[in-house]
Amino acid sequence: MTEEFTKAKSMNFPRTTVFGHGVLKQTAEICDSLLFGEDGIIITGRKTYEAAGKMVEDIVSEKYNAIPVFTGGCDRESVDAAEKAAKEARASFILAVGGGSKIDTAKMISKDLGIPFVSIPTSIAHDGVCSDRASMKDETGNPLTVRAEPPMAVIADTEVLVKAPYRYLASGCADVISNKTALNDWNLARKIKDEEFSNSAYTIADYAAESIIRDSDRIKPGLEESVWLVLKPIIASGVSMCIAGTSRPTSGSEHMFSHAVDLLFPGRALHGEQTGVGCIMMTYLQGGDWKRIRDALANIGAPTTAAGIGLTPEECVEALVKANKVRKDRYTILGENGLTRNAAYNLAKSTGVI
Repeated sequence: MTEEFTKAKSMNFPRTTVFGHGVLKQTAEICDSLLFGEDGIIITGRKTYEAAGKMVEDIVSEKYNAIPVFTGGCDRESVDAAEKAAKEARASFILAVGGGSKIDTAKMISKDLGIPFVSIPTSIAHDGVCSDRASMKDETGNPLTVRAEPPMAVIADTEVLVKAPYRYLASGCADVISNKTALNDWNLARKIKDEEFSNSAYTIADYAAESIIRDSDRIKPGLEESVWLVLKPIIASGVSMCIAGTSRPTSGSEHMFSHAVDLLFPGRALHGEQTGVGCIMMTYLQGGDWKRIRDALANIGAPTTAAGIGLTPEECVEALVKANKVRKDRYTILGENGLTRNAAYNLAKSTGVI
């Protein structure tokens, strides 16, 4: 008699993904295909409303009553206020127009209220455009990564995205490149801790990182073609998290370094900029080709040093020492005890980060 097989897994993905020049004009058509009701809200900010939110509102206005709801960062207070507005509007859908915090806010509302949402990025500073993970701040301002809902559709207009400051695009590239160390950490945890592992998620996340590294010398400011090159890997990186059911394919020791920076020295740099610098150092620890990572980041114009992310040498060492304590549930190359101060200094010095 064979043992009954009871293992089960669910995966949620965007149903529609459209990217390219001028695709914002397809927003109403995509809403139709998703069978949205008449009333909805547009999660946006003051600047992003001017950049694309007003255009989206006008495009869908003939058939849909979508009112703008302006939010700041993604924290519980902002999410609660937006959820209240959604209930008052009897919204049956959400259009998230903006950067990461606006899209993450929409992810949380979608999860809490069971309302589908469309991700319409105006910048791509990290790989969360279509993932099922949201970056939030808790009551004390500390960063958290929480399970949320992925978008039902993604509309990424390169004509809009190329107008965002290039720094955001470079940061998004760095965040995807940092998949390399995250994947090595995940594989290490599989071998040492017997952690659940997905070959499919691993392959997709690695493809995304390799694509950015390979095209790093073609990614330049002010070129819409550069945005085009970056979009598919960024979307693929987000999908890898949906497949894995965890952020493991895209978040390891390099993200723990970034989170430590956020906790100790908040507001110094963008998330992707920090993970990129972390990736250089963690690749060195993992015995990989850290110079290849550094050179790809430099080609793109992303930071490769502590000074580039606003840290003094002492602050960089402090973040490295504290990094393993950020997520004690996640096994990485940092091990369970982390780095000594002297080892952290030698690591940063050997890689030219300080």
